[in-house]
Amino acid sequence: MLLRLLRLVIGLALFGIGCAVLVQAGIGLDPWTVLAEGLSVQTGIGIGWIVVITGAIVLLAWIPLRQRPGIGTVANILIVGTVMQGALAVIPPVENYLWGIVVFLSGIALIAAASGIYLGADLGPGPRDGLMTGLHARFGWPIWVCRFAVEGSVLVTGWLLGGTVGLGTVLFAVLIGPAVHLALDVSARWRALRVRRATIAV
Repeated sequence: MLLRLLRLVIGLALFGIGCAVLVQAGIGLDPWTVLAEGLSVQTGIGIGWIVVITGAIVLLAWIPLRQRPGIGTVANILIVGTVMQGALAVIPPVENYLWGIVVFLSGIALIAAASGIYLGADLGPGPRDGLMTGLHARFGWPIWVCRFAVEGSVLVTGWLLGGTVGLGTVLFAVLIGPAVHLALDVSARWRALRVRRATIAV
């Protein structure tokens, strides 16, 4: 259990750093971070703190959906936004657009790797992922419909509030799924190898 908690914390911390990298790349953001940036622009509250606040609000939406949070759900809310806020204070914004693309892609890679680490801990989904699965379970809508409806609404709202939408938004939508899938596959293979070695040692 201790190892799983360690994986959870490390993965979520790296996820927060990856989110900060995307922001500082300056070429567009994923839907939820577009919303966080838009709310930050309107309120003056740091983007990372907005991520914490919106995560808590989304968790409240689990109640009518009859979803049950895990340790990982609460940790996701507390760690990702907090680390992201700290990382934004030390990671400088990128001024060159082409270099921004490179930085953005590195941020996606970091987020994917972080997802492979913390999801492998299997201690509960993040609040936003749980919202999608909760809608699916409650109403029977396909997951892709739930995701499209929620993230589409979030993206438009964030853009209207002043969040950054651009090439990065498209890159994230196209690349994050395959990248996380690859990271989860690598994580599963690594765990299987550890179990096999432990069995041989015994």
